Amino acid sequence: MTFHSMWAELLPIGRSSASGGYRRFAWTAADAECRAWFEEQARTRGMTYELDRNGNQWAWLGDPAQGDAVVTGSHLDSVPDGGAFDGPLGVVSSFAALDELRARGARLDRPLAVVNFGDEEGARFGLACVGSRLTAGALTVEQAHRLTDGDGITLPQAMEAAGHDPEAIGPDPERLARIGAFVELHIEQGRALDLSGDRVGIASAIWPHGRWRFDFRGEANHAGTTRPEDRRDPMLPYAETVLAARREAELAGAVATFGKISVEPNGVNAIPSLVRGWLDSRAAGQETLDTVLTAIEKAARAHAESHGVDLDVVRESFTPVVEFDHALRDELARVLGTDTDLKVPVLGTGAGHDAGILSGSVPTAMLFVRNPTGVSHSPAESAAEDDCTAGVSALADVLEGLARR
Repeated sequence: MTFHSMWAELLPIGRSSASGGYRRFAWTAADAECRAWFEEQARTRGMTYELDRNGNQWAWLGDPAQGDAVVTGSHLDSVPDGGAFDGPLGVVSSFAALDELRARGARLDRPLAVVNFGDEEGARFGLACVGSRLTAGALTVEQAHRLTDGDGITLPQAMEAAGHDPEAIGPDPERLARIGAFVELHIEQGRALDLSGDRVGIASAIWPHGRWRFDFRGEANHAGTTRPEDRRDPMLPYAETVLAARREAELAGAVATFGKISVEPNGVNAIPSLVRGWLDSRAAGQETLDTVLTAIEKAARAHAESHGVDLDVVRESFTPVVEFDHALRDELARVLGTDTDLKVPVLGTGAGHDAGILSGSVPTAMLFVRNPTGVSHSPAESAAEDDCTAGVSALADVLEGLARR
């Protein structure tokens, strides 16, 4: 099966007819279709298929018990109305790379595996990389059981409804011990490769990043009869905080985004009693990120006080800076450097990935495929056919180089 035929099969699953984007949320019908597609790809190739305790899918070429395996893959879920490439490009390219290795008649001395990590985007339960976090022990069972979606459905309830045992989840050190190296291919979520004219790049590090919830609590009242001076309107300090976040991030060379908001009672003719906004902030270094967050919170509290509004700030998730394994990164550069037609720059990224979560447990690395517009988490996300093909060939070269040692 070719890259293009696999891509065509996966493309319609979970796609919104209204926006053209994807809604492949964890433990939903669309997620189940994606999982069925992955299992079929494994079985079609005669690979050993496994569904682990945390809902991650594995397809093995060779004996999984042998250890020191070379693993590749990514995720198949999406953000709300996300693009087609973020995650799925890595999974489809992984199967295509294995097909290319077989066509070459490559000799492999180590087991190979393709993985689909569950709930990487965190679109449903608000926490990214749930599958890999659970596996690596970066998320406790108790914390996972408390995760709830917008409809009040808990993660255990969603898993059970999808036929998975929520009581089985938890750290999986035995599985991680089988892995000698993990390489994730991903579309670049930026324009560095497009600006440099390169088709494929190697990741150097992932910026520290996290999510913070700002709860502005005021007083509900009538929008038409309450004098401005009598109002405790939480929308006003929230709006001023959004602007402060943009300003502070620009000053520090970082990014800070309020991309999600919840309003109560959410009536057109009612002053809100609660405005809850979620901040996503990222920076090249921890000190810079701390400076930005401190400034944003200080501004938020000042604005809240000036409007007679209470404020609570809660950190919901955080991932420190991830420096990918230098020896593995250098090995990727060495392997790909033998192809004189492919320049392979090394670049950092502000986006989080399963590879970053696993980096504390196993040697990890990432390959990026050029994104001509730099747009991601949007239906406009794209990659050229030639660049996708170059990514598959680069991944095949890397897997062959690592698996023959």
